[in-house]
Amino acid sequence: MPEIAFYHLTRATVAQTLPMLLERSRARGWRAIVQATSDASLAEIDADLWSYRPESFLPHGTKADGAPESQPIYLTCGGDNPNDADVRFFVQGAHMASTLAGAGAPRQRAALLFDGRDEAELADARAQWKELRDLGYSLVYHQQSEGGGWEEKAREPKL
Repeated sequence: MPEIAFYHLTRATVAQTLPMLLERSRARGWRAIVQATSDASLAEIDADLWSYRPESFLPHGTKADGAPESQPIYLTCGGDNPNDADVRFFVQGAHMASTLAGAGAPRQRAALLFDGRDEAELADARAQWKELRDLGYSLVYHQQSEGGGWEEKAREPKL
């Protein structure tokens, strides 16, 4: 069962944070999936990853690009895992429990990124935390600090 991290964004946006987390994942040699809630959101993430940094390239693709099993970073709205991902990022309120309980579960880690300035996203993250805690998952909650780094604020089960 993968560890699940919650990333409470307070200073940066998901669009600013996701590429950095994907770079770290790739540096570990991990394959990744990004799960959003709509095709329009996926198109936006796709465009953001292409233009993230001129000196950097985050190899990625969607179902439309074909050969999803060969994509180091796969973008989807579904619970599939065709690239045998090590890490799965959930954005824009994508529901985690059903994906993690099925074949879409990553091998190492799952992460929910949410904008703490958006009341709906904050409420959804809290509901997902409770649901996953009740299902017995190991959870860790990180909140963005004033300096932009990450501070661990909670862990379940408590050590």
